[in-house]
Amino acid sequence: MSAPAPAAHRAPDRRRRSWLRVLLPAAIILAWLVAAGLGGPLFGKVSEVSSNDQTTYLPASAEATEVQALLGDFNDSEAIPAIAVFVGDAELSADQRAAITDAVASAPDTDGVSTDVSPALPSEDGRAMQAFIPISSGADLGDTVDALGAQLREATPDGVTVYITGPAGFSADLVAGFAGIDGLLLGVALLAVLVILVLVYRSLLLPVVVLSTSLFALCVALLTVWWLAKAGVLLLSGQTQGILFILVIGAATDYSLLFVSRFREELRVTHDKGAAVMTAWKGSFEPIVASGGTVIAGLLCLLLSDLKSNSTLGPVASIGIVFAMLAALTLLPALLLLFGRAAFWPRRPKFEPEIVAAEDGMPSRGVWAKLAQLIRRRPRVIWVLTTVVLLAGTVGVTQLNASGVPQSDLVIGTSQARDGQVALGEHFPGGSGSPAYVVAAEGSLQEVADVLLASDGVESVSVTAKNSPSGSAPVTTDGIQPVGAPGTPAPSPTVVDGDVLLQATLTDAADSDAAAATVRDLRAQLDGRGALVGGVTATAIDTNDASIHDRNLIIPLILVVIMLILMLLLRSVLAPVLLIVTTVLSFGTALGVSALVFNGIFQFPGADPAVPLYGFVFLVALGIDYNIFLMTRVREESLKHGTRDGAMRGLAITGGVITSAGLVLAATFAALSVIPILFLVQLAFIVAFGVLLDTFVVRSLLVPALTYDLGRVIWWPSRLARQHEDASR
Repeated sequence: MSAPAPAAHRAPDRRRRSWLRVLLPAAIILAWLVAAGLGGPLFGKVSEVSSNDQTTYLPASAEATEVQALLGDFNDSEAIPAIAVFVGDAELSADQRAAITDAVASAPDTDGVSTDVSPALPSEDGRAMQAFIPISSGADLGDTVDALGAQLREATPDGVTVYITGPAGFSADLVAGFAGIDGLLLGVALLAVLVILVLVYRSLLLPVVVLSTSLFALCVALLTVWWLAKAGVLLLSGQTQGILFILVIGAATDYSLLFVSRFREELRVTHDKGAAVMTAWKGSFEPIVASGGTVIAGLLCLLLSDLKSNSTLGPVASIGIVFAMLAALTLLPALLLLFGRAAFWPRRPKFEPEIVAAEDGMPSRGVWAKLAQLIRRRPRVIWVLTTVVLLAGTVGVTQLNASGVPQSDLVIGTSQARDGQVALGEHFPGGSGSPAYVVAAEGSLQEVADVLLASDGVESVSVTAKNSPSGSAPVTTDGIQPVGAPGTPAPSPTVVDGDVLLQATLTDAADSDAAAATVRDLRAQLDGRGALVGGVTATAIDTNDASIHDRNLIIPLILVVIMLILMLLLRSVLAPVLLIVTTVLSFGTALGVSALVFNGIFQFPGADPAVPLYGFVFLVALGIDYNIFLMTRVREESLKHGTRDGAMRGLAITGGVITSAGLVLAATFAALSVIPILFLVQLAFIVAFGVLLDTFVVRSLLVPALTYDLGRVIWWPSRLARQHEDASR
């Protein structure tokens, strides 16, 4: 055996290690600070690289997408049509009609408004007028619509109400709905997390440390996503942006809480904060990486989606999860190494190795220790009763109407565009301003026109000729030629590569079920004639159909992928299968209860087909996090104490951190409800309720009781199922 190194040689080694403990954390914190400093200013600039146009997200093979691509060949402009509706308190007088005509003629004076404005046209009842006003595609849609509305109202006489509706009006509503996503959403989410952390840890500094970790992760994720979107690699929308913010804050905080829990455990048995950080890092690395990897795998399954709004969410959210993991495994350890026990002030963890040794890893006090004792006494009764209650909650799933909602109901609260759509339907054909576009071969023009005119859901038909104003409705202006009754020769159209463009004004509002039925019927009748039907209604139909296809394909795929990951992590087949079953049961209950709440309390008009898909992705992928937090610790304890004793130890040790993490994640997703977009409000409720259900029922009662009742067989077919005897009941 070699002699110990002289003290003179050991001293420089200690000094080098001491300097390394200072320089390495400082370098990590500085690197994150610089990256976050670059990403922070981009919060107010996301709109520069994002789009909320539905046609942008349709699959290339969708019929509405093909028509949208061909429209530019017939109309030089890519302007977005707005419909100005003027409604009088009584029949409009000659002076009022003249004033409205003058007001419409001056509309191009508003910045962002195209010059191709149609004349103001009176309704048959004489109480209203409408005009079609194109908004330049490069203009700020929200600001332009607001300015246009203000200008028209100022120029309109008393006794006349002005609405701006149509595609531009509804798009402006969406822009306004997402306006608070950078400030309000983030502020509410961070405040909710801060309050929860202060109440749970009764500390002032620790919540700041954890939130700093989450916020830095979000800033760097946004920096990456922003530049990828600017380069055209990713497609970003307000919806995706909101989910990214919430997901990163929630996931990074969850991973941080797991690390903090391990760090606090180690501080009870060691004075050395560096050793405590290192041991906590080793104990947290596998569950954090496994949890994050599982979420990423689930999210990347969205790449198989036909809808780009789904397929682009996968990589965007995955980037967020990557930085959430990196922050929890690099920045947080560096900050805790800097602060040590002071991070928990005023409730600093005590150095009490004797008490820890006496506990033998099993807390003897607290709610979770008492719950573990309860499960020991009645495991089968608990898991059977819990399962029955959860199954009862799934009954409401049949009440969920997830077949799509009208465009006018996407925004919650007041909506000028929605009110204008109602006024339009009272005085004009419901589909005015949002026609169905039909691209047909020149030789079949007459045949296609006759099919359109014969439909009860079509008010009138026109053919696009040269110099046609972009987005104009079928009215008598230069370039728009009305088609007469069936059999009447159609006017000479503009021909592009052998195709012509017809516009059909629908009898019903473009976003109504009746309009959707009309478009589906037209497509069926025109099938085989080489005609394509597009427009606002067709886009909504194709979006809903693609969403349903995605839901049926991606949900089973996510289950298989996550199950395989759990099998590798837990070295078992039976345990992952049971965990997946409990997670799906929890999701079904959350969806069933949500359906009853949506219909009975909030009285929502329905739900987008993507709502169950997104709810499933987040509840299953994130719910598995808690399975992983629990079962990795149960397996660790089972190796030492047997499965039954290990299950109770795992519950008692992780119960607090899982509950805290669940509260944080539920609060962050609930924050989505401050954005008045129906899709996000529904997703917020489903995920928040589902996470709480998962945390307080599934992970606290069902899984531990089931694991205890089954015993070591749950690890089948691994050696752990054979080598360890269970503790006696």
